[in-house]
Amino acid sequence: MPVLDIEAFAAAIPDYKPVIGLDPGEKTIGVAVSDVTLTVASPLTVIHKTKFTQDAAALFDIIDYRKVAGIVIGLPVNMDGTEGVRCQSNRALARNLLRLRPDLTITFWDERLSTAAVTRVLIDEHDVNRKRRGEVVDKMAAGWILQGALERMRGLRGEG
Repeated sequence: MPVLDIEAFAAAIPDYKPVIGLDPGEKTIGVAVSDVTLTVASPLTVIHKTKFTQDAAALFDIIDYRKVAGIVIGLPVNMDGTEGVRCQSNRALARNLLRLRPDLTITFWDERLSTAAVTRVLIDEHDVNRKRRGEVVDKMAAGWILQGALERMRGLRGEG
């Protein structure tokens, strides 16, 4: 299945199947998962990048274990709306995942400032130190990305 816009993605996800959110970075991929009602995103784990095939295998293990119906990949659009190198890299990730599993359902979600927002929450509301922030910020950013997409999907489905 090709990469879908959020409207087609929402329509393609079957009832009572979770989706995952990804925050791909240079060294890690933050992973979050939704509940089966597509209401709440929860940070799940961080995949430390090695080789693409190993990273994909780790991701596919999560997808298979949780019976995930779709993937939301964060797209780090510039503040002026243009796409830079990181966007190209995230789009390449989607293409490469689809080469290995053509049946995947994938969409992108604008993740502008997601890491900054999560970092601010960790500092201001939870007083988390720098070392601990480094351990959780990627999976929390994935949760932030996924939650935004879930809220949009809920609106498209007439539930919000």
